[in-house]
Amino acid sequence: MNTDKFAGHLAVGLTYTIFGLNIVFCKDIANSDVIPPEALFTLRALGASVLFWLLSSFLPSEKVAKGDMPKIALASFVGLFVPQMTFLMAITQSTSIDTAIMSTLGPIFTMIFAFIFLKEPITAKKAGGVAMSFAGVLFLIFNSVHSEGPSVTSPFGIFLLLVNSLSFSLYLGLFRPLISRYSVVTFMKWTFLFSFLLSVPFSFRSLAATDFASIPPMVRWEIAYLVFFATFVAYFLIPFGQKRLRPTIVSMYSYLQPIIAAIISIWVGLDSLSWQKILATILIVGGVVLVGRSKAAQHDAAKV
Repeated sequence: MNTDKFAGHLAVGLTYTIFGLNIVFCKDIANSDVIPPEALFTLRALGASVLFWLLSSFLPSEKVAKGDMPKIALASFVGLFVPQMTFLMAITQSTSIDTAIMSTLGPIFTMIFAFIFLKEPITAKKAGGVAMSFAGVLFLIFNSVHSEGPSVTSPFGIFLLLVNSLSFSLYLGLFRPLISRYSVVTFMKWTFLFSFLLSVPFSFRSLAATDFASIPPMVRWEIAYLVFFATFVAYFLIPFGQKRLRPTIVSMYSYLQPIIAAIISIWVGLDSLSWQKILATILIVGGVVLVGRSKAAQHDAAKV
């Protein structure tokens, strides 16, 4: 593995580790019922937009081609606005186990979209790797996820989770060429600005009605984590990894999230280490490695 590709794996692995913690914090924020999902998304988009624009002021100026601006706006809608908004709304209407199961569909959708838009072949090794990790994640979910939040998942919750998975998978499969044309900071400062502008009409009333002074200190720290780490840092790392790795490989790292959730549960005493969890982890990691060694990934590495 060359240095550039290793950096891509490191960036995406760290991103989905951050997302793993993000699920825990989002659940806690949702359960506290102090800020509506649409208002929380606007805070995330605003915070990340300010941070990316601030960071860009210290870097060499980079112009975006006029013809690419509508494409970046579309990428913002497909890859940021829709996935984050639907996820924040879905966690209030779905059980933990259904949320976790629906999230496993992402790599499968990404593999299909990468085949359609990027002509990335679906090799036997790649399909086998996705299937292996998928089996490992389901095995882990059914041996680790505890009931919390809603006791029943609503049909609308399932719909939101499906849209979330489809939208982000489409983003990974469709916009890689566009992302590769610009620096990470330039691309993300515009995508988050567009996401913020898109969110304001949906969240204006909720923001005005939210009593920010009454938000508990712990929830404030969780919101700060969402804005800085799960939004600014994570979305800095994702396009960095996208430039170096195939979309299916990037998406496969989403399978780290239930592993992180299980580790946290074990750490705080809500779960215990067992052979089932060890086996599930081996299957998940093994599947990611198998996809990384597929012919499509090797061809991509040769071009880098």
